[in-house]
Amino acid sequence: MTFSIAARSDDGTSWGVAVASKFLAVGSAVPAASVGVGAIATQAYANTLYKRDGLARLSAGDDAAVTVDALLAADDGREHRQVGVVDAGGGSATFTGAECLDWAGGVRGDGYAIQGNILVGPDVIGAMRAAWLDGGDIHFADRLLAALVAGDQAGGDRRGRQSAALLIVSESGAYTTGDDVAYDLRVDDHSDPCSELSRLLLLHHVYFDRPDEADLVTVEGALADEVNRQLTVLGYDDLETWVGVENYEMRMVEGRVDRFVLERLREAADRRST
Repeated sequence: MTFSIAARSDDGTSWGVAVASKFLAVGSAVPAASVGVGAIATQAYANTLYKRDGLARLSAGDDAAVTVDALLAADDGREHRQVGVVDAGGGSATFTGAECLDWAGGVRGDGYAIQGNILVGPDVIGAMRAAWLDGGDIHFADRLLAALVAGDQAGGDRRGRQSAALLIVSESGAYTTGDDVAYDLRVDDHSDPCSELSRLLLLHHVYFDRPDEADLVTVEGALADEVNRQLTVLGYDDLETWVGVENYEMRMVEGRVDRFVLERLREAADRRST
């Protein structure tokens, strides 16, 4: 009922899962990840304890293959399960039980495990693998999503579409320093969940991506005068307050702000003036 990819970034700093299904709120059931530990996707007749127990084994030093073997050995319902695991070092394993509904199967490689069940056919997995391998030059989150979208466009779940999710943990990039969750986006019930997940990821980039150093400017001189005029039009006393209201605070660094925020400020002031 689900297709997913669990993966590690090539630079070894991030782990994540992208998943879609004809199932309500698949993001609450399938994905799990912990920074420096690994990522897990548990599905088919999912045993959600695989997430807790699998991460515990990975954290204790077991690799992906040993972790999958241990999870299955302790589970009498193993032939109804499907699971993909990627460990801290990028080792991977995938398993599809003999009782999973057709079409069901998976592939694995260095840094990724792809699996699906109740699919239109093996082309779904093949398309996901090709998209993942072709995406080595793009952002990890976009690469995971590209693999998921490729599976969806190849037919995905043969029962239809309902939900999708993207979970990524990272050594950097979380909203709060010390938190490893960099992305946790969920589409729980939607007629086109992968497209909606793509829209949410674009918004995440807007609100939470750290700006490039080259895009940061100090608001002073003529620029400060312009910004103050725009803030007056919008009814704000200072830039920091407007930035916080608009949720752009991740785009301010040590008193500087990136050009994207300045353009949004100009647009907002222009709309208010007309």
